[in-house]
Amino acid sequence: MRSVRWWDPTVSAQRRGGRTQKESKRKAIGHKQRRQRIIFSILFGVITGLVCAILFACLLRCFIRYINRTPILKGPVVFSPKITPKTLQSALANENHLLGSSPNGTYYRTVLDNGLTIAVKRLEPFSNVHTNYNGPHPKDVHTKRKIQQELQLLASLRHRNLMSLRAYVRESDNRFSLVYDYVPTGSLRDAMNKVRENQLHLNWDARLRIAVGIVKGLQYLHFTCIPKIMHYNLKPSNVMLDVEFEPRMADCGLAKLMPNIDGVASPYNAPECFQNCSRYSDKSDIFSFGVILGILLTGRDPSDLFFEETSSGGSLGRWLHQVQEAGEAREALDKSIIGEEVEEDEMLMALRIAVVCQSDLPADRPSSDELVPMLTQLHSF
Repeated sequence: MRSVRWWDPTVSAQRRGGRTQKESKRKAIGHKQRRQRIIFSILFGVITGLVCAILFACLLRCFIRYINRTPILKGPVVFSPKITPKTLQSALANENHLLGSSPNGTYYRTVLDNGLTIAVKRLEPFSNVHTNYNGPHPKDVHTKRKIQQELQLLASLRHRNLMSLRAYVRESDNRFSLVYDYVPTGSLRDAMNKVRENQLHLNWDARLRIAVGIVKGLQYLHFTCIPKIMHYNLKPSNVMLDVEFEPRMADCGLAKLMPNIDGVASPYNAPECFQNCSRYSDKSDIFSFGVILGILLTGRDPSDLFFEETSSGGSLGRWLHQVQEAGEAREALDKSIIGEEVEEDEMLMALRIAVVCQSDLPADRPSSDELVPMLTQLHSF
């Protein structure tokens, strides 16, 4: 006889409830795992996308820099329509008239086939370039490109009181030949030498005009040019004078390309340059201008033995400061330009400006932007 099992609805419900809870838990765990996988996938995709985008941007930037980089040019690079590379190359190969020399190069005068007379400065080989270029050897491609970029920047300068670079030639032996307009009247150094030898009379009006022209050129370099350009080597031999004695500064910014710049002693160098050449600033140019202004006022050469024999410490600026403090500033003025009382007052005020420009601390010197009105207010230009 078959046994009969009674159906208990309570037990069946409990069993169904247990299975339902287990299924719910499994479903909940499955949903949670799917959400985690989705979130992880999204985060992974976002991070991967960002990394790929950054890498692509870097590659694109490098590519743009590569195609836009300045090529290293050979042969004459000309910036003037009056000069052609062929005629310039031919002129440089011929015998040229020597104008002078310095530790960093030799100056020549030459005539092109079209009759144009130019001045050529042939620099010494770049056996040691300035430390700003982060590459001590001239054969380094980066260094050559940097030098070329600097020369192209100098060629872009346009101002009434600056000598424009008309062309340059990079030669095979790491030399550079720079081409400028030829100025037959010579430099401020030539003019002041003639004044001392009584071969030339340069009145106060002309001397003040020269000073104003120089400081206007500095104002252009320091405040108009972006980035700011320093002259680095301002002295009378680098100030050319036209027939109307309008000054035109030469070799602007060129000194930092020259070899053997560090350690060169000059009465035109600011005190901070002897301590550390990297401290050179626009106020260092102002010191050099102050020395030039002192020369125009006194007629004296700053390297004259006179300053070593006095108690001024061998410096034109300190001597001017001493005579001013002693109330004897008039005795320092060039006797050949002392004339009317109004002119003497202007010269004495200019002497005070020259003393301030030659202050030992750069912060105590005025800027070129301040000097322009200070000097132009002395006289009407």
